[in-house]
Amino acid sequence: MPTDYQHASTEQWLKWDKDHIWHPYSSVLNPPAMIPVVSAKGVRLTLADGRELIDGMSSWWSAIHGYNHPVLNTAAKAQLDDMSHVMFGGLTHPAAASLGKRLVDITPAPLTRVFISDSGSVAVEVAIKMALQYWYSVGQPTKTRLLALRNGYHGDTFGAMATCDPVTGMHHLFNKVLPEHLFAEAPQTAFGEQATDADMASIKTLLQNHHHELAAVILEPVVQGAGGMRFYGGDYLKQLRALCDEFDVLLIHDEIATGFGRSGKLFACEHAGISPDIMCVGKALTGGYLSLAATLCSEKIAQGICEGEAGVFMHGPTFMGNPLACSIANASIDLLLASDWQSNIQRIEAGLNAGLAAAANLNSVAAVRCLGGIGVIEMKAPVNMASLQARFIAKGIWIRPFGKLVYTMPPYIISDADLALLCQQMVAALAAEE
Repeated sequence: MPTDYQHASTEQWLKWDKDHIWHPYSSVLNPPAMIPVVSAKGVRLTLADGRELIDGMSSWWSAIHGYNHPVLNTAAKAQLDDMSHVMFGGLTHPAAASLGKRLVDITPAPLTRVFISDSGSVAVEVAIKMALQYWYSVGQPTKTRLLALRNGYHGDTFGAMATCDPVTGMHHLFNKVLPEHLFAEAPQTAFGEQATDADMASIKTLLQNHHHELAAVILEPVVQGAGGMRFYGGDYLKQLRALCDEFDVLLIHDEIATGFGRSGKLFACEHAGISPDIMCVGKALTGGYLSLAATLCSEKIAQGICEGEAGVFMHGPTFMGNPLACSIANASIDLLLASDWQSNIQRIEAGLNAGLAAAANLNSVAAVRCLGGIGVIEMKAPVNMASLQARFIAKGIWIRPFGKLVYTMPPYIISDADLALLCQQMVAALAAEE
């Protein structure tokens, strides 16, 4: 008989989860206790026992408008009445066409072509394939390697893994089977500062020595995310753009975490006033409702690929251009741009600076830093995840630390009072761990 899952008790479905579900970065031998969420609205997650948690993670940085937003709900329901999905090979629909136009309109001018995919990691794979196929198509097939930054992180699929820092990128177990790319030292100048000659030396030397085999430089502009939650200055990007032009190497920006306002600019490359040749977006694209991503490129890249041997770009996901996701993405972008989002991000940054400052006084804390809607407490040693997470939940907040990093990227709709409480409880939980 079929399982009556709709009427299962919390205990029953938690057991099914423990017996069968493999959660991200977890062990089936000693699985961590999962926190049962039954609903979410605004900035709060409601647990099965009725407790509410202020969400400080925006569901891995994606739910910028919070949960159960009426505008996004309406967009989803309206699209469902027409169609939830249709293949994108040989067919198109208004939601995808509109999304492509919106993305071209709000990203830097040279980016005119949009390839829609279904996750950020796939968007990076697409970007890498675009760069490789471009050089093959224009008669330079030796340009097959990539240059990335130490402390960088670009995803969990194989092409993306190969561009993550071999040490901090969480994928060192696979190093022997991944393509061997090059890694420059991460920029050390702080956000807002001019890049020094020393800061540029590593990547400049690698470009000078290897440009003949380099297809592209790939990096996260201004904010290095899961590889270290580090911030650096836009001047580094500006100088790198000039170096890529000088040595005829493409520039890929991974804006999956930074896109749609998180760093204080709509896209982080705007801190430098430059454009990449290829840009990846995802996460906040649908306001956290559905998985969707996109890879944008210049007309030069698109035409170069299509004038080559294959005549087409060799990629095509089954759920590419999903109408439901595209409709919600359109509504999410409209919702963001209709608001005074820049002032709002400044408000959140001020609240994070004020609320997390006290953490700097803790003996276990190495540094505190904030930028836009990102607040980071870097510890001197890796945290005890189970213990600290339990303290956060007991204090009514949802924070998911990793390694030495305890950070928050709250939804943009968070109130001043909730933001202050979130920061206060983060610091209090860390103090209790000392």
